[in-house]
Order: sequence, then structure tokens, then C-alpha cells
Amino acid sequence: MAQSLSKIYIHLIFHIKTTSPVIRQEDIERVHCYVGQLVNTTGCKVVRVGGVNDHVHILFLLSRDVAISHVVEEIKRNSSRWIKTLATHYRAFAWQNGYGVFSVSQSIVDKTLDYISNQEMHHKRFSFQDEYRQFLLSYGVEYDEAYVFKD
Repeated sequence: MAQSLSKIYIHLIFHIKTTSPVIRQEDIERVHCYVGQLVNTTGCKVVRVGGVNDHVHILFLLSRDVAISHVVEEIKRNSSRWIKTLATHYRAFAWQNGYGVFSVSQSIVDKTLDYISNQEMHHKRFSFQDEYRQFLLSYGVEYDEAYVFKD
């Protein structure tokens, strides 16, 4: 039997719903750790999780046995359920319906890791919406503004 070999880096980005409470500063690291564990339970391998109080960036190695949509569904469904147990502040917590997913070349993995690690500093200069638009433009993704930032 032939063995399939692959090493595909994926950069996943998703945001909370506009009606959701933000992730409190004291909970961000814990949430990121939990999200990373969820990535690993899908058979993928988390490389880094980061973000700020209203969105998450995840760099992971895609398993050759799983679809990206399944990975995203598992992460969002299970993390949302778990976050609601952290405090009453999160009673109405929810992730947005959509997400962005981008392939990352081996040659820019280190740059991507730095980018994810420095989200707090990055977002002192750029909003999430501006950041997300830049990803879509950089990757040549056609989109309708009316739907991209809709819950």
C-alpha cells in the first residue's frame, strides 16, 4: 500500500459574533490553549494559537485524513460550549458563522508565527476588519463585503 505524505500549513482566522461578549484578558491564554488542544483532537497538529479579545488566529498542520470544515466545526462548537462554562460573563458567547482559511508556504511559517504571536501590538494599529480585508486581498479571495462581517 502506498503511503500519502503531506505537510500543509493552514492559517485559520475567525471572529466572535457582534452580539457576543469579548474574551476577557485574563482568559485569553487559557482559551488559546484549549483551542490548540481541540485542533490536535481532530488529527491535525497545532503550531500556534493567538489573537485578541474578539478573534483567533490558528496555525496548524492539516491532517491528510480530515477536511478543514470539520476542523473548524469541532474547534468552534467545542470551544464555544467550554467558554460558556468559564463565567457568567460568557453566557451569550458565540463565534461568528464564517471563517477565513489560508495556506501558508513553508518559507513564511516563521513570519506567520511572529504575526500570530504579536496580535496585541498589531491591533493597536489595525482593526480586525482591516486585517481580514488585507488577508482576502493578499490571497486574491473574491468576497462580498455585505457577508464577510455578518454574523
